[in-house]
Amino acid sequence: MTELLYRDDPYLTEAAARVTAASDAGVELDRTIFYAASGGQPGDSGRMEWPGGGAAVTDTLHPDGDRTRVLHRLDAPAPPPGTPVRLVLDWARRHRLMRMHTALHLLSVVLPYGVTGGQIGEDKGRLDFDMPEPPGDLAAIDAALNAHVAADMAVSAEWIGEDELAARPEMVKTMKVKPPVGQGRVRLVRIGEVDLQPCGGTHVARTGEIGPLRLGKIEKKGRENRRVSLHFADGAA
Repeated sequence: MTELLYRDDPYLTEAAARVTAASDAGVELDRTIFYAASGGQPGDSGRMEWPGGGAAVTDTLHPDGDRTRVLHRLDAPAPPPGTPVRLVLDWARRHRLMRMHTALHLLSVVLPYGVTGGQIGEDKGRLDFDMPEPPGDLAAIDAALNAHVAADMAVSAEWIGEDELAARPEMVKTMKVKPPVGQGRVRLVRIGEVDLQPCGGTHVARTGEIGPLRLGKIEKKGRENRRVSLHFADGAA
């Protein structure tokens, strides 16, 4: 099992750890600051250093879908088990992913439909909605979204028992992907008084940190499925 330091402090950019397993696929550690790809959020990247060596961390994932473990892929041979290492996160990339992830939660607030899919990127993201018709007033949606950003609401994490979540199915916005269960509790992300939903990803501390946003394309992806793209206002098209 890997201690997931980013759950308690997503702003932690460096940490010490120890190798618990190593193979050609990468290394596992006793603790990590690197988010493993899941829930539409890519795995983190950065650097791992150890006595006499070091390597770039090119990706991080949950091996075999086991969310208690994190595999760090390296661009060089892995150090053996027991090796102490220093972890350095690619903070600029992570911070953009955090901003976009929180922005997509806000998008699910201003477009209150079931979510059928999503993807988080450094410059843009998207959510797929169970939405028979495209929204009419895009300017009003854009304004509402940026008003939530400008309100600079606090973003925080809390936990709920699996039984309590099962009794409150309205909290789960994703229709095809359910929150991971089996550990007795589920992590929730709260944004001010406007949103509370299960999520294991990394988020900014306040919505003002996201920065201005703009809606992108709205594409039809099936009979009742609409894909809505979201961009940083100063980002690429």
